[in-house]
Amino acid sequence: MKQLIAIQHVGFEDLGSYQQVFEDNHFQIRYLHAGLDDLAEIDPLAADLVVVLGGPIGAYDVADYPFLNGELAWIQARLEAQKPILGFCLGAQLIARALGAKVYPGPVTEIGWLPLQLTEAGKGSPVRHLDGALTHMLHWHGDTFDLPAGATLLASTETCRHQAFSIGEHCLAFQCHPEVDATRIEAWLVGHACELAKHGIDVPALRQQSAAFGPALTAQGRRCIEDWLKAVPW
Repeated sequence: MKQLIAIQHVGFEDLGSYQQVFEDNHFQIRYLHAGLDDLAEIDPLAADLVVVLGGPIGAYDVADYPFLNGELAWIQARLEAQKPILGFCLGAQLIARALGAKVYPGPVTEIGWLPLQLTEAGKGSPVRHLDGALTHMLHWHGDTFDLPAGATLLASTETCRHQAFSIGEHCLAFQCHPEVDATRIEAWLVGHACELAKHGIDVPALRQQSAAFGPALTAQGRRCIEDWLKAVPW
């Protein structure tokens, strides 16, 4: 079996609907908890695939969360070796920062279900399955990032230009959450209650949108990640 390491920053932001996809593709999954598990004790190149998951902190919050320095170095080593890596939300921001790009607060906080607008490169990539004509996407972020040098932009929204990018065939990063399992959205609503209240988000409406849009995203997200796994240079 292939080995997959998922770096988790908060308990309810896990592999979501993608966990079943990875299991079906014969990955043995191991979660590492950032800030608790010592990444320095683990070879960043050992696993066949690394997935860096989301969380409510900023990729630049190294003064408050010094473990991020070690995590960034670990991700950087993985990227330099061109070993397969995926990133979602904070994970994408950490990948961007490890590649030398700036991460910073965006012009707006983007929380809710909005369609992606694909670039021409995105339409020719596995991300084509996530086109706004096929599915809505869950967005949950306040930060954004500059596009890293050498990266290919794949998708945007009106308020956030850098929603998905790739580096070669070994790295795919999403600012958004194609991995979310909308049947478990209640954990997100509870876990992010303070953020939702701060930004005046209509929680019942977000719950209803998740029920409405979640099944299509699960189906299209599976197609996306399976196509990417086929293209990865193992």
